[in-house]
Formats: sequence, C-alpha cells, structure tokens
Amino acid sequence: MTVYSNERTLTIPQNPLPESLPTNQRVTMDGLTFMSQLPDDSIAAAFFDPQYRGVLDKLGYGNEGVLRGKQRSALPQMSSEVITEFIQSIHRVLGPSGHLFLWIDKFHLCSGIDDWTQDTTLETVDLITWNKSRIGMGYRTRRTAEYLIVLQKAPKRAKGIWTSHNIPDVWEEKAPSLKGVHPKPVELQRALIEATTAPNDPVLDPAAGSFSVLEACRLSGRTFVGCDVNG
Repeated sequence: MTVYSNERTLTIPQNPLPESLPTNQRVTMDGLTFMSQLPDDSIAAAFFDPQYRGVLDKLGYGNEGVLRGKQRSALPQMSSEVITEFIQSIHRVLGPSGHLFLWIDKFHLCSGIDDWTQDTTLETVDLITWNKSRIGMGYRTRRTAEYLIVLQKAPKRAKGIWTSHNIPDVWEEKAPSLKGVHPKPVELQRALIEATTAPNDPVLDPAAGSFSVLEACRLSGRTFVGCDVNG
C-alpha cells in the first residue's frame, strides 16, 4: 500500500464560513469570541501560539520587566485553563483529519501538553524544531530554537491529506526582528499550509500576534481566518 501521496483525496473543511466573517485581514478581537462565530468542521488547518510563561517562570529572571523583557512582561498571559479552552475551540472548528500546529517552549516539550488536549481527539503526529539562527536568553543553555508540535484531529491519516514530503524536522529560518512582537517563521508556516490544505482553504490563527500566518496564507493562496487581542 502506498503511504505517501502528493494528491489530495479528502476535503477537510466540511462547512462554509459565514459570509459576514472578516477574512484575509488583521482583526482585533479575543480569540475565543472570534471562534464562537465559526461553524463546526469549517477550518482546514490552524496555528496557535499561546502567550504563557512556562520556561520563563522556571528560569526566574529577577530583572525581567525592569532591565529586560519589558514588552513581553506586559503582555496578558494565558492560564492553562484558557489555553485548554482555546484548543478545545480549535478542535471544534477543525474539519476531520485537520491539523493544528502548536508552538511550545522547552518546558512544555519536556513536561507534555496532555492537559491542554483533554476532551479532544487531537493526537500528536510530528514535531518540528525551528532553528532561528539567533541566540536568545538562557540560564544554563542559550536558546536558539522553538518547537512546533503537529497535532491531527481524528481520524488520523496522512495519505491524501499531507501532500508534501520534503519538509525537514529541523527548519532553519532566520527570525525576523520586529520591535515589540515575536514573529514566527513565515516560510515554515507557508510550507505547512501548502502541505495540509488546498488553495483557498480557510486557515485559522486565533492568537495571531504579528500575523505571520496571514502573510503565509497570502503567499500560498489560502484564506486567512484569525485575530489578535491587540490587533
């Protein structure tokens, strides 16, 4: 039996988006409120970069917010309960076999995310390490990477859904330097979008930050659906 296929055989979004929903633009709104407007099974793929402090709290930088990290410290933080609610909402709107690309730090890479995915059918199917080609903070080792967990909604399958087979699991892409935000790699997100969705498919990011997924959708010919509380 052929395991790999470059041809898509399943249409992932099952229901249309409401015509009144703003797409392909920056929207200022809370992500949970935004997703409440989406029908079940209406999204082909989703990205989520939760704002939380897992590894930063473990490192315990005493001067954070005073001498360093002022903008990051000022951002509203998501509790585990809020992150779980976001992921449950994403699960509801993802079509069957749709993918969620979840950004995590080293702490949650080691400790796991089972609490976040409870009461969903989301299953971890892969992991990508983003080498940012730039050294960051660290108490023992200095961070040069971030981690992207690839989850899939049931039923789990790859053939006919994941159509690109040359994406490395360590992706090198220099992190953009944008003041006040922490943008994610546009080309990696573009490659994942093109691997798991069809042209014009809706791709969700309910906590869009720098709206790098919006740019990736523009480059790949997909429909961006998302928002950020800071716009």
